[in-house]
Amino acid sequence: MKKIIRTAETHPLTWRLRNDELPVWIDEYCSKNGYVGAKIALKGMNPENIIELVKKSGLKGRGGAGFPTGLKWSLLPKNKSTICYLICNADEMEPGTYKDRLLMEQMPHQLLEGMLICAFALQAYCGYIFLRGEYIKAAINLRRAINEATHIGMLGNNIFNTGFNFNLFLHIGAGRYICGEETALINSLEGRRPNPRFKPPFPATNGLWGKPTCINNVETLSNIPAIFLNGTDWYNNLSKSNDTGTKMMGFSGRVNNPGVWELPFGVTAREILEDYAGGMQNGLKLKAWQPGGAGTDFLIEHHLDLPMDFMSISKAGSRLGTALAMAVDHEINMVSLVRNLEDFFARESCGWCTPCREGLPWSVKILCALEQKKGHPGDIETLQHLCYQLSIGKTFCAHAPGAIEPLQSAIKYFREEFEAGIKSQSVNTIQIKTIQGIQPNLLKKI
Repeated sequence: MKKIIRTAETHPLTWRLRNDELPVWIDEYCSKNGYVGAKIALKGMNPENIIELVKKSGLKGRGGAGFPTGLKWSLLPKNKSTICYLICNADEMEPGTYKDRLLMEQMPHQLLEGMLICAFALQAYCGYIFLRGEYIKAAINLRRAINEATHIGMLGNNIFNTGFNFNLFLHIGAGRYICGEETALINSLEGRRPNPRFKPPFPATNGLWGKPTCINNVETLSNIPAIFLNGTDWYNNLSKSNDTGTKMMGFSGRVNNPGVWELPFGVTAREILEDYAGGMQNGLKLKAWQPGGAGTDFLIEHHLDLPMDFMSISKAGSRLGTALAMAVDHEINMVSLVRNLEDFFARESCGWCTPCREGLPWSVKILCALEQKKGHPGDIETLQHLCYQLSIGKTFCAHAPGAIEPLQSAIKYFREEFEAGIKSQSVNTIQIKTIQGIQPNLLKKI
């Protein structure tokens, strides 16, 4: 397996990490050029220049959607007398995804510095980190980091003697997957039920408490300091593809070395699987893989040589998502695996719109029957119809469209396993294992 040598020149997100995996606190962070990027931005640039530089960097959102970050910042009102808010979406709850957890637990000040630069660009006086409730260690470390940054004047009033004030608060979520959707997150932060809101208006004009609000992911904001420290040309040249910079990528499942690594965009999935994750465990063959979390379409071995970037994975019929891939081995029954995933998504539906509230449990009911060899002729066609009725544009938010991606792709590539669950066709049953739980989120040293 390849060993990654992390340097400031090649690994903007992870070069400061300690080998003993302890958090990098304020003194060590500052000794490694910490808060220098923020000083460059706040003391030497105005908000408009900062937004233009982020646009020039080509940074895209790392939460899964891949929306251009600088463009998102520019959508907020230009009237700086308007109150606006900055929110960090740290509600990482996608099964198989754990990249933000690593950054928050071991590199909390990098996130805080990114938020400080963003807040200055937006002239937001107040920010929130909306954290997944189960991330206890991340909460402890972020609280300490906020206190440290406040103590040395990186948060609070008159930062760098610029007259700019920014206060940051940690909010612990109650643990609902839908809170990763930005308007549901805002409702939850306001103390309401976390249902998504109608869009438009968008959060950029009507967000938290009706004020303009910018919401960025943990990994997105953690990229910001290095861009101001080293420049946009350096950042663009880190990548092997049209998407700029690096990305936290990884593989879970029954591979030899599951984990997460900071790699340049454009590295192939095969390189990640074989060179870093150590390939499949002895006796197992790769059957399928999801490129970026549980809500992305399955791909097969044929797609392993695709570059890991937004466009290449999209053209293959899936999404890069969070770029934390899950390997499925040849012993796994796809019907059982998909039933498990759809059961999760059905449970996490907020119930706001009928297609999602009724459609996802219906798919689970059919999948359970197929899994128990009690399916009926027409069940597969019903599942395909549900996939159509739950697709983009037919539901209130993106929860259901993401939920049915693994189902529709599993039928596409492994239809014979679904057919084997129909009673009248179950004579030649495929002998493969069922699974009882989603693969655990494994966090290993990068």
